[in-house]
Amino acid sequence: MKLEEILKQRSGGVCELSGETGNLNLYEVEPTDGNQPERAILISDKALAQIEKREEPDSAYWEKFLPTSMWSEVPGVQVVSWRMFNRFRNESWAAEALDMMYLDDETLEWAKASGDHTGDGTVELHKDSNGNILQNGDTVTLIKDLDVKGSSLVAKIGTAVRNIRLVRDNHEQIEGKIDGQSIVILTKFVKK
Repeated sequence: MKLEEILKQRSGGVCELSGETGNLNLYEVEPTDGNQPERAILISDKALAQIEKREEPDSAYWEKFLPTSMWSEVPGVQVVSWRMFNRFRNESWAAEALDMMYLDDETLEWAKASGDHTGDGTVELHKDSNGNILQNGDTVTLIKDLDVKGSSLVAKIGTAVRNIRLVRDNHEQIEGKIDGQSIVILTKFVKK
């Protein structure tokens, strides 16, 4: 039986965190050891986007179900719950639940592997000059003339940059092509 079918059967066809139905995704909780059902969960689109830090975290959304999902017997659900509580640990509801939550040593080690518990819980998203969230593949427009380092090219205001790529470790930079040349552009100089 395929992993997704196992998860659908285990969850009853609902998000294992929120209980939502509809668009559900197979999410393998990192680090994973392959095709293990206990290290994967079935989750909604919104939950996935926030877990993967592609969307601003919505505390009110998580507060509705996280204090219940943390008691799941599925290790993957426990780990994701613990990680999300840590992102919201500055809020009383999450701090209280985190104090009550118990994970065995092996599961706690797995939960800590992401490093989510060490930061301040903020999510750094790629945003354009107007605050719109950028995604890989978007088209943006330059809002000022830019000199391209290492060449005589000047990228003019209003130039469209198609199919951008987000720079993974720097939320203030994107990559794109202008006149066939790949360049890095600061997000503050573009609009969606």
